[in-house]
Amino acid sequence: MRKIIWSLIIIALMALTALPTVMLIGFGMLPGIVAWIIDRTEEKYATFCVGGFNSCGVFPYLIDLWRQDHTIRQASGILTDVFSLAVMYGGASFGWALYMTLPPVISSFIMVMAERRLTDLRDAQRRTIEEWGDEVIADADFSGHEDRDIRAAA
Repeated sequence: MRKIIWSLIIIALMALTALPTVMLIGFGMLPGIVAWIIDRTEEKYATFCVGGFNSCGVFPYLIDLWRQDHTIRQASGILTDVFSLAVMYGGASFGWALYMTLPPVISSFIMVMAERRLTDLRDAQRRTIEEWGDEVIADADFSGHEDRDIRAAA
């Protein structure tokens, strides 16, 4: 609750001193704010991904606002330009696309690596059985089918 109150105080002070900046950030970063609201995970991966790419889309126009004419008219001109909104919200959509597609790709990659590691371990186990004999597996529990395959291969 304390963080929200301080955030509101800071936003109110910034609105008094830098209203065009607050307008541009507030309207341009709406997808990032929505991602923050709907992301219920502790890590906030969606917020970082969408907000990061969204801020990359807003930043060039923020720099233009600061370098040219820091007025409400200039901020309104940027916010009513379809191309600038497409860049701002396009960055956010790229963040959403990345957030939605990357985890399955990474999990598939990790699964392939784990299967390869399992194959390597089974090969090492077979070589050990061939070198040391059946005595090394005499006390093993053969409840799983993989273990029976290893014993049959030995």
